[in-house]
Amino acid sequence: MNYAKLIDHTLLSPVTREYEIRSLCGEAVEFGFASVCVNPTWVKLSASILKGSGVNVCTVIGFPLGANTPESKATETVNAIKDGATEVDTVINIGALKDKQYDLVEQDIRAVVEAAKGKALVKVIIEACLLTDEEKVHACLLAVKAGADYVKTSTGFSLHGATVEDVRIMKNAVGSNFGVKASGGVRNLDDIKEMVAAGATRIGTSSAVTIFSENNILVKN
Repeated sequence: MNYAKLIDHTLLSPVTREYEIRSLCGEAVEFGFASVCVNPTWVKLSASILKGSGVNVCTVIGFPLGANTPESKATETVNAIKDGATEVDTVINIGALKDKQYDLVEQDIRAVVEAAKGKALVKVIIEACLLTDEEKVHACLLAVKAGADYVKTSTGFSLHGATVEDVRIMKNAVGSNFGVKASGGVRNLDDIKEMVAAGATRIGTSSAVTIFSENNILVKN
């Protein structure tokens, strides 16, 4: 398997500097990763560096808490796409989900989906570490209903990141034709293989270069 094509090469630290973004983009091209995942302020620069490379620019919406309004998330999405993003990872309204306000959660997701329609993939971050198994399933079904493309385990900024069991629950909920992104805490090749075996079709990690270098996975395919 070409694991490189599953990787969202990620740098979301609040203290990220320009030289780090330039390095991230260069590494993504060198290894043939699927995308770089950066904060919205870095989308325009990343898109200019990666133009014509085949590497996508992914950014985050309502990040990391998800407690923004649907209107604000839609505006973020429009601006990100204007700057060159072709994938957006949006955090759900977690409190609304826990209150069983499912219409509000769906509206929240759909606002981003409609803003991105035909222009960018939408991945829905459910922050699985804060949810019961039942809530994880509800969140996944709402993402499908709202027309998103992927569900994603985690922001990487909460209690913990992806677990194999979360990926398995999410994949069972959304089915074989819907994407699942495992993100947060993926630090070695065995982690990647376990997530893929559980149903992940995309992996978000800031450790990709280390993983691929240590395992001599150096050739872009």
